[in-house]
Amino acid sequence: MVLTGGDHLLLVAAGLGAGVVNGAAGGGTLLSFPALLAVGYPAVTANVTSTVGIWSGYLGGVAGFQREARSQGRRLRALAPSTLAGSAGGGVLLLTTPSHAFATLAPYLVLVSCLLFAGQPVVARRLRSGGTASRRHRVALHLGTFAASVYGAYFGAGLGIVLLAVLATSLPDSLTRINGLRSVLALLVNTVAVVVFVLGAHVAWAAAGILAATAVVGGFVGARVARRLPPVVLRVLVVAIGLATAIGLLVR
Repeated sequence: MVLTGGDHLLLVAAGLGAGVVNGAAGGGTLLSFPALLAVGYPAVTANVTSTVGIWSGYLGGVAGFQREARSQGRRLRALAPSTLAGSAGGGVLLLTTPSHAFATLAPYLVLVSCLLFAGQPVVARRLRSGGTASRRHRVALHLGTFAASVYGAYFGAGLGIVLLAVLATSLPDSLTRINGLRSVLALLVNTVAVVVFVLGAHVAWAAAGILAATAVVGGFVGARVARRLPPVVLRVLVVAIGLATAIGLLVR
């Protein structure tokens, strides 16, 4: 497939936008996936190419959150097995099963995550009250991370919102530091998905290259902006992005 000049401009804009949104909180697939459909790629090819193309945006996001991410080694080691297993499973599922049913559920999952994230301070206080609850929420943290990783590799839109909801509800830390952790876990999910897709699916490399070159810039910018926002403003921004993602998925 030969891309026109207009196609190139659309993909450049989509890559920059997806990188900014993913760097800030997640949800950039909602920009890159429709852009690939608009230039004429089939749905599965568009989904796979979007994942491969905007991977660099997650890398840029980690670079933007490098100070917050650097101090999260213990948590990353603890959550890495759940993240890697879930993302590998999600990538294989996409290649072996139809995605229609899961895509139908996706906007509702994002909506639930928005509600959970919006009420996170209250929910987190209740979950952390007492040793038994603490043990339960650690189990919930790993199960939630695994489920979010399956979802992220399988479909992707709103992965950052889902991960933020899981992490912020279970971890006693500032939202900015948790967003840094989210950026690394999202990068892990997408790295595994990219490996699976490159080995087992058709990637439109010309389009993926355009997205990759622009998403890395957007990812760094989005992360740098997000880490400077007050927690309340960041929470409102994350919920707004999540609601926009869910609405976009519902009307697509």
